[in-house]
Amino acid sequence: MFFNSLHFAAFLPIVFILYWFVFNKNKSWQNSILIVASYYFYACWDWRFLFLLVFSTLLDYFTGIMIEKNETISKRRFWFWLSIIVNLGFLGVFKYYNFFVTSFSDLLNGFGFKVNPLLIEVVLPVGISFYTFHGLSYVIDIYYKRIKAEYNFVDYSLFVSYFPLLVAGPIERATHLLPQVKVKREFSFEKAKEGVHQIIWGLVKKVVIADSCAMYANEVFNHQQDMNTLSLILGAVYFAFQIYGDFSGYSDIALGTSKLFGIDLLKNFNFPYFSRDIAEFWRRWHISLSSWFRDYLYIPLGGSKGGKWMQLRNTFIIFLVSGFWHGANWTFIAWGLINAIYFLPLLLLNKNRHNLEDIDFKWNAEGLKTIINIFLTFTITTFAWIFFRAKSITDAFAYIKNMFTNLKFDIQYLGNERYAPELLALVGVFIIFEWFHKYKNEPISGKYENVKLLFCIMAILALGVFSDYKEFIYFQF
Repeated sequence: MFFNSLHFAAFLPIVFILYWFVFNKNKSWQNSILIVASYYFYACWDWRFLFLLVFSTLLDYFTGIMIEKNETISKRRFWFWLSIIVNLGFLGVFKYYNFFVTSFSDLLNGFGFKVNPLLIEVVLPVGISFYTFHGLSYVIDIYYKRIKAEYNFVDYSLFVSYFPLLVAGPIERATHLLPQVKVKREFSFEKAKEGVHQIIWGLVKKVVIADSCAMYANEVFNHQQDMNTLSLILGAVYFAFQIYGDFSGYSDIALGTSKLFGIDLLKNFNFPYFSRDIAEFWRRWHISLSSWFRDYLYIPLGGSKGGKWMQLRNTFIIFLVSGFWHGANWTFIAWGLINAIYFLPLLLLNKNRHNLEDIDFKWNAEGLKTIINIFLTFTITTFAWIFFRAKSITDAFAYIKNMFTNLKFDIQYLGNERYAPELLALVGVFIIFEWFHKYKNEPISGKYENVKLLFCIMAILALGVFSDYKEFIYFQF
């Protein structure tokens, strides 16, 4: 079930009515209806993978209790590693088995050994990377005695399977979400109103921006050998806005939907394309994943306590693992490596913690410097996105080569018969709109909110009929 589908448009009001007007007696009733709704929501993708979600929930629920109950280190360690190995084992089989087997067989074939790898044909369970990380953070926090185990199975099940975040995040922590599901929620009109506005803005990002950019970006990447320099540059830029509009749009819809039920989720995006350096970009992009890797991998590896060499090593590990988390393809690993290289000068010059404050733009020399830094950060980020989007490393390098050799700057006709100059203007309006609302969770509320709301709805309806890309990009991760 897609957030941008008629199915969801019918599903959400039904759950909302049942939640607030039928099952509002206490928090157990509220949680129960949300669990039923969440399992139905997930079953709409493929009901066969419900067993995997249930198994993961049961595994971490019981191992969490066993870790807390046992005082001896060996027993605690046994249950801890049981959860880690089984969770990562399932993730590895479904997501990475074919990649490892194919890569290893290609290596052997390169040395003259003929190998016919045994591959498995299996559909990647949607959201497996996200709900696996929910459970892992919970178990890790219990093991290190940061939190207590949750004994109420209904409450824990909702923490793992809560439908707004189930298939594409944000990646929640037990310390943030569990306390909210353990108390009865009271209806707040203001929170619900903010939620509706955030859902609408998320749909604008997805349907108006991301899907429109996808029309052009896909055409360019699929026919890169025939594209000139200007088209290739625009193709990369449009993909940058496609993936931002697509993923941050999903997050906005998830956060807005959750507010309708009185539950706050972690903010996942904070206007990342207004970042002044690559370190700031990663503090603003996919925040829940970046902070997860920081807390559960970077810091346990030693963080920055062991000197500059350890800091560099751990940073490269984080980015390579982050790239690999996104998918079983060398392009994602290359994308992670490129971002790690971008980080290198900031680490060596101890500037990775600069630009922690919000942008205070003024029309002066300092303001000009801010704009230049934002433009440069966006440029290198977009360059890295080429590897993320390309089907292979070879295609990525061919795309970059064509960008510097097919030196023509006229707007080319594209086979999809869609607009080009108009799309550039649309993206420009979107950038300006976000710039003037960069301190808000969503830009609709406040002054002229009715006018902005009407404008957003009209844009969704006008461009939604041309949308060929219903699925969200991050469903594949």
